[in-house]
Amino acid sequence: MIVRSIIISALVATLSGCEQAREESPAKASPPSAESERPTVLFLGTSLTAGLGLEPEQAYPALIQQKIDSAGLRYRVVNAGVSGETSAGALRRVDWLFREPVSVLVVETGANDGLRGLPPDSLRANIQAIFGRAKQLRPRPRLVLLGMRMPPNYGRAYSQKFQEVYQELARRNDAALVPFLLEGVGGIPSLNQPDGMHPTAEGQRKVAETVWRVLEPVLSGKDGKDGKDGKGGRLSP
Repeated sequence: MIVRSIIISALVATLSGCEQAREESPAKASPPSAESERPTVLFLGTSLTAGLGLEPEQAYPALIQQKIDSAGLRYRVVNAGVSGETSAGALRRVDWLFREPVSVLVVETGANDGLRGLPPDSLRANIQAIFGRAKQLRPRPRLVLLGMRMPPNYGRAYSQKFQEVYQELARRNDAALVPFLLEGVGGIPSLNQPDGMHPTAEGQRKVAETVWRVLEPVLSGKDGKDGKDGKGGRLSP
């Protein structure tokens, strides 16, 4: 456990340096395009979603697209990951990203908040505001939240409060929850790039599997929600 914590700590320091340079940069991700009639699955995230250090097709959202196609589901994935972004930065982008319809919103944010030691309350408020904006859309998108965790050296109390944010928000907003995005990947050297933080191509494949276990039932209507948007409207697969 000590070695694992050291690895995660080193990996955390690397991402922190990356996010300081990018936090205030204009969003580079393109909003969903109207050229396709397929409902959009929008991944709002950080460098973990953007696939920093890898080709775009190696990032887990692109791998999710392959799984969607193989399953015969008519969704298209939009990767709106931006390296170094905090939850406040993600909130600033959502209105621009929501200019086109979104059927499923997948939110991955918070890692950079934790690296900066920002209060869990601010993380909670920012994600709740993102979900609040999404709920105003018509049709209303389904919500999926990808959880993040901080290593023990950040303090047991902080790490616990940080983790509880995701559990609470998922319950409050009826969002499907992936408890820990980097489950089975974080802290394992062979599955991470030399910076110790960003998954390798193999690590991204494992992340895609973790996300797919929760996302697939949402897309296929097997999650008990009958494929509805929460306001009586149906999400078309």
